Amino acid sequence: MVETRALPLDGILVVSCEQAVAAPLATRHLADLGARVIKVERPGRGDFARDYDTTVNGLSSHFVWLNRSKESVTADLKDADQLARVQELIAQADVFVQNFAPGAAERLGLGAEDLRRDHPELIHCSISGYGSSGPYRDAKAYDALIQAETGLVSVTGTEEFPAKAGIPAADIGAGMYAFSGILSALYDRERTGEGTTFEVSLFDALSEWMGFPLHYAYGSGKAPVRAGTSHAAIAPYGSFAAGDGQEVVLSIQNDREWRRFCEVVLGDAAVADDPRFVTNSDRIENRPALHEAIDAVLRDLTGDQLVARLEEAGIANARRRTLDQVLTHPQHEERGRFVEVGTPTGPIRTLLPPITFLDGRQPRMDPVPDVGPQV
Repeated sequence: MVETRALPLDGILVVSCEQAVAAPLATRHLADLGARVIKVERPGRGDFARDYDTTVNGLSSHFVWLNRSKESVTADLKDADQLARVQELIAQADVFVQNFAPGAAERLGLGAEDLRRDHPELIHCSISGYGSSGPYRDAKAYDALIQAETGLVSVTGTEEFPAKAGIPAADIGAGMYAFSGILSALYDRERTGEGTTFEVSLFDALSEWMGFPLHYAYGSGKAPVRAGTSHAAIAPYGSFAAGDGQEVVLSIQNDREWRRFCEVVLGDAAVADDPRFVTNSDRIENRPALHEAIDAVLRDLTGDQLVARLEEAGIANARRRTLDQVLTHPQHEERGRFVEVGTPTGPIRTLLPPITFLDGRQPRMDPVPDVGPQV
């Protein structure tokens, strides 16, 4: 019988004073990889994300997404005895994560200087809105606010209506950088025996994700236009409706594909030589006329016929699916990506994590915890 290899983070203990999205996302990914994660919550209702909504068997959709495979304990950190017990937990840990307001961890004796003085091998990760310095250090930093401050709202939506992203992009970005930072720190500790102190801010994370539009604005002196599902710098690119109402997103990447699109999908190779549409720059400049020419053909096709023509032409395409269609997406179904996990109110379906081991190992998919006992 072949013995199954342990998950990469088996034996790693993570203690996290966390709430909301960014820190819980980072530690859930650590738990997926086998780490033991002890989530320290406030007494009573615990992490306030538990009360965002009640849509999943009476539980919060955010909370069940972010907190499977963790152990919950509660602590009033203003109580000296309970704070001391949390410090004892951290003394046994490999990783400590916190997303208090800047300065709060230090006031509680949970800052990196205090903890790593006695435990130099500890990895200490702080997550905040704007970082530990700068004029915005103490500003409120909810996801929508960070999307606004980093310019994401200015490049998302339509020309008439700017919009924030429909997912908590700033929180997700910060959580993923915290996750990768912790992994790199664990690797560094294997080589040096020393822990690491680092911080991640939502503002810095989402500013990094804004790299394309920021460089575009730096180089051109103007921002990319808001174009809905279209692309600011490529055309045709975006959602197009077939005659039966089905919407398909297509993407032309170069002039060769454009000519193929005209020949096979539009059925008229001459469109490619229209002076308004010859190059990508021409097509961007004349986007309304371009879309009018494309729509004139697509209105006589069904969605299935349109996809068939795009496939024949070798043009990248996708259905613009609703969320209920994503829940039954054939790619998820064929690969068994939805599995059941336990929760305090019964099992739910959830997605496996994106890191897929091809050696037979399965990620940890343990229950979502109820509010735990006092430390």
